[in-house]
Amino acid sequence: MRKKLNKLIYVEEYVYINGIEQFLFHNGTSYDNPVMLYLHGGPGSAESLFTEGFQGKWEDLYTVIHWDQRGAGKTLTKNPDKYPTIDLLLKDLYDIVHYLKKKYNKNRVILLGHSWGSVLGSTFIKKYPEEVSYYIGVGQVVSMLDNERVGYEKVKELISKKNDIKSLKKLEDIGEYPDKEYSEEWLKKCLKLRKLQEKYKLAASMDLSISLIAFKSPIFKLSDIIALMKAFKSNGKLVEFLVNFNLKLETNKYEIPIFYIMGGNDWQTPYSEAEDYFNKIEAPLKKYYLIPNAGHMTMLDQPNLFFEALQDIAERHKGEN
Repeated sequence: MRKKLNKLIYVEEYVYINGIEQFLFHNGTSYDNPVMLYLHGGPGSAESLFTEGFQGKWEDLYTVIHWDQRGAGKTLTKNPDKYPTIDLLLKDLYDIVHYLKKKYNKNRVILLGHSWGSVLGSTFIKKYPEEVSYYIGVGQVVSMLDNERVGYEKVKELISKKNDIKSLKKLEDIGEYPDKEYSEEWLKKCLKLRKLQEKYKLAASMDLSISLIAFKSPIFKLSDIIALMKAFKSNGKLVEFLVNFNLKLETNKYEIPIFYIMGGNDWQTPYSEAEDYFNKIEAPLKKYYLIPNAGHMTMLDQPNLFFEALQDIAERHKGEN
C-alpha cells in the first residue's frame, strides 16, 4: 500500500446520505478551485482506487471528489444489503451535491460521468441543472442498445478480417444481439461479447497494469475486491435501467454547458454514437474531444491528452462555481 500523500485536501470519509453511510474520497490543492464530483462506471465499478493513475494534474484545476455509489466499492462494503435503484441514486447524488456545496462554500459543482456514470450524470443534469456548473461525459452512453449493436459489428469485423475461427464460433454462439429487452440471457450474452471485445482491445479490461494501480492505492483494502465481485448482484435494477437508457428519446436541449471526452478506440461506448448525438445537442456552450489511441478507460490510456482536454474546458468555462 502506498503512503498517503501530503496534500492540502486529502480526505477519506463516510457521510450519512439518504439513510446510509456513503464513501467519499477528496483530493485537491486549493480550496479556491471549483469542485468536481466524479461519477464512476459499472454500475458497481467504483473508480476511487484508480486516482493515482490519472488524477494528479487534475487537482491543479479542481478539487476532485470520488463517490463510491450505493451498491459499489466501500459504500457497498459498509451497506451490504442496501441495493440501488435509479431513484435512490438520484436522491443520493442530490444530497451529496448539496453536502459538497456547503463543505466547500460553492454555488454549484462540476459533474464528470464515466460510462454508467454518464447515464447517472446526464439524467441528473436534466432534472437539476441549477446544481451543476457544467457536465463532462467520458465514455458517454447515448443508447445502450445502439452501443451494443455497433460494438458487436465492430468486433465481428475484426474477427472476420483475422479469420479467427475460434472467436467467430464464440460470436455465433451468442446469436442474435442485442435483444431489445433486458433479461438474464441478455446479460450473459453481453458478458460473452465483452470477453471478445477485450481480446481485440475494444473494451475496458482489468489487466495487470490497471490492477496494480488499484492495489497500490492508499485507500485499497481486500474488501474492495469482494465488493467488485458482488457488483452484478447488487446492481441488477440499475443494469435493467441502463439497457433501456436512450438519450435520443429525450429533448436534446441542455441548460448548462456540455463537454464530451471520448476515446478513439472505444467500442464499448462507441465514440461515433456519442459524436452523432453530440452534434444535435443545444447547450449554452459545448465541445467534443476525441482522444486518439485511447479506449474506454480514456483517462488511464492517455492521461496527458485527457488533462489537456480538461485544461481547455476549464479555460472555456470560468463562470460561477
